[in-house]
Amino acid sequence: MNYPIPNNPQEILALRQQPVDEELVATAIAGVVRVARSRGQSLEEVTAEVMADDAILNRSVRLWLSDIVAHAWNSLA
Repeated sequence: MNYPIPNNPQEILALRQQPVDEELVATAIAGVVRVARSRGQSLEEVTAEVMADDAILNRSVRLWLSDIVAHAWNSLA
């Protein structure tokens, strides 16, 4: 990877300065997993946050994203 996995929310937000590609998205997801674990959050709590209703992503996309987060959670264990 060209990007180090973020260790805190500020590093995740700093990724906004980079051009978006698959690698950047994967890095951001890995960062979310890392930060959530450092805060003592469970996968279920992170999944609930992803599934929270919002105006940006529809339900099917949120389901897809929660599956990706779960996969990353298990892969980065």
